[in-house]
Amino acid sequence: MSKIIHINIDDRNLPPPTPEIDQERKVAMFDLLEDNSFALPAREGRDVPPGPYKLELSIKERRLVFDIKQEDDSVAGEFHLSLGPFRQVVKDYFQICESYFDAVKTLPPSQIETIDMARRGIHNEGARVLQERLEGKADVDIDTARRLFTLICVLHFGG
Repeated sequence: MSKIIHINIDDRNLPPPTPEIDQERKVAMFDLLEDNSFALPAREGRDVPPGPYKLELSIKERRLVFDIKQEDDSVAGEFHLSLGPFRQVVKDYFQICESYFDAVKTLPPSQIETIDMARRGIHNEGARVLQERLEGKADVDIDTARRLFTLICVLHFGG
C-alpha cells in the first residue's frame, strides 16, 4: 500500500486547541507520518494516482474533507465525509479523555489504567467508524485509522 508523507490540518476557523488537545494532535501527526498505510482504490474508468500522498484535513460546510495530493502536489483526489456518524463517538472520546487527564493528576495507577482502557476502546470504535466511512474512497489499516481519528477529533471539536 501507499502512504501519507505529509499532513496538514486546516484549523484556521477553529479556536486554539487546549494544551492537551494540541499534544494529542502532535503525537498523532508524528505517529501517522512514522508509520501509516493509505491508498486510493482503483475505480472503474479511472486511473489511480500513485502515492505517496500529501493529505490536508479540514471541515467545510459541516463535512470532513480529505484533500489528497501526490508528492509533486498534483491532485490525487478529494472526498467529503458527513460528520454525523462521528458525532457520538467523538463526544464520548473527549469525555473519557477529560476523565483520563483529570485522573492522571489525582488517582492511583490502577484507576488510571481502567479509564485508559475505556479510552482506547472508544478510540478503536472511532477508528472502525472511520474505516467504514472510507470504504471505496481510501484503504487504511487500523493503526492509520486510529491516528486519523485523533486528528478528526481535533478538527471536530476545535479546542
